[in-house]
Amino acid sequence: MELELRGITKRFPGVVANDDVNLTVRGGEVLALVGENGAGKSTLMNILYGLYKADEGEILVDGQPVKFTSPHDAIAAGIGMVHQHFMLVPVFTVTENVVLGVEPTTSFGRIDIGSARTRVAELSREFGLHLDPDAMTEDLAVGIQQRIEIVKVLFRDAKIVVFDEPTAVLTPQEIEDFFRIVETLTAAGCGVVFITHKLKEAIRIADRIVVLRRGKTVGEADPKTATQEALAEMMVGRPVDLEVDKAPPQLGDVTLRVAHLTVTDANGRAHVSDVSFEVRAGEIVGIAGIQGNGQSELVETLVGLHRAAAGTVALNGEDITTATPRARHRLGIAHIPEDRQRDGMVKDFTITENLALTSYYAPPLSHGINMQWDTARSEAERLVEAYDIRTPSTETSTGKLSGGNQQKVIVARELSRNVHLAIASQPTRGVDVGSIEYIHERLVDLRDKGVAVLVVSTELDEVMALSDRVLVMFGGRLVANLNRADTDHNDVGLYMAGAKGDFMPGDAPGDATPGERAS
Repeated sequence: MELELRGITKRFPGVVANDDVNLTVRGGEVLALVGENGAGKSTLMNILYGLYKADEGEILVDGQPVKFTSPHDAIAAGIGMVHQHFMLVPVFTVTENVVLGVEPTTSFGRIDIGSARTRVAELSREFGLHLDPDAMTEDLAVGIQQRIEIVKVLFRDAKIVVFDEPTAVLTPQEIEDFFRIVETLTAAGCGVVFITHKLKEAIRIADRIVVLRRGKTVGEADPKTATQEALAEMMVGRPVDLEVDKAPPQLGDVTLRVAHLTVTDANGRAHVSDVSFEVRAGEIVGIAGIQGNGQSELVETLVGLHRAAAGTVALNGEDITTATPRARHRLGIAHIPEDRQRDGMVKDFTITENLALTSYYAPPLSHGINMQWDTARSEAERLVEAYDIRTPSTETSTGKLSGGNQQKVIVARELSRNVHLAIASQPTRGVDVGSIEYIHERLVDLRDKGVAVLVVSTELDEVMALSDRVLVMFGGRLVANLNRADTDHNDVGLYMAGAKGDFMPGDAPGDATPGERAS
């Protein structure tokens, strides 16, 4: 099957999202589509999938013009899409999610769940997806849920599969599994469109790379000869520094002290077990670990969203273990949450409203019970310019921005005030190289101004690039406290996998020199 987009143009108020874009993808190949946030990648794919209608241009399947008025039309033509944010019902089984909307029925009109289950199992085996058809979706890891989405499109006989930022929420191990699945798909004759910000991944998995910038196609590259630096410059329109440039840290006093912290869920299960560590003013401490090893619960407890079962948290010597999120915010803790849409913003609010979300109640944005909207709009315009947020207006709904620009709104809100401790959880998830460079620069700038910075990321490259010290979490415990200059990716990876490190409950990481407790 060959799919071609010719002269696709799509306009929104104040923005040309796609400008005369041409694109071809063939069965058996991987086409990587890269570009900055807001470059038009997702808009182009939404047109292909029938979610948007192009203002100009046409779509051809095997040389024949087609018109898609809905995803149903695209699916019928053999096109499937796996969205960045999965579209699954948590309380359904794998099989129920796969067949939702196209349920096979018996001659009496009843849903034939048995034949559906058999077909799901067959597809799982054929493409090496290793899915249990009867597993409950909410109990599965993110990487396994992504496989359900892949089976959904295969169940509908997709010949071209579009992946929108497919590795944004995957661990390094899950990314390797995903690449193997893509290779299986192309070997079976499927064409794959791989939308990504991660240039290293595009070079590794793609047969061709197409670059979009500001809605236009600006180039095509051969992965065999392309470099990340050259692709980044094509994407952004200027040279991009892919390395984090920072001087040695100038350490100050202890800003954050966590002592013997334990965090449990409603059932009493411990997600964080007897964790102790410190972060000093003027340093970046990175926490590495595979998703699900207690990092999320640790951060939620540090910012007051989760109550500690035991242990203490202190900021500049003041016990804040039971303080509310607002109290911690007012004491100078900034929080960039790992899920920007769930925890970092209100999608239906404007940029101005989201930028004021954590300070609307205090001067200068509030006088008594009156909100000072002129002041809020003026401050929003300043931050939009300072943080390079790409938007036609500060009154635009934040939910209409690209993912990277949504992230910049949160970063601008949290880091533009006087803070003592910045906690950044997955700060560049789903963000393009230009925005990654910018966010990393802001975090390093804070550190150089004497702010304590805690970065939590499943992107090992990010942790290693930013950190002065690296802590590793495994099974809810800290298993390593490493000086960044004295360790490497492989060493940290072994700790992350639980193959190295023997910290015992109650051990304070600061009690050991890097590697002293290594097995």
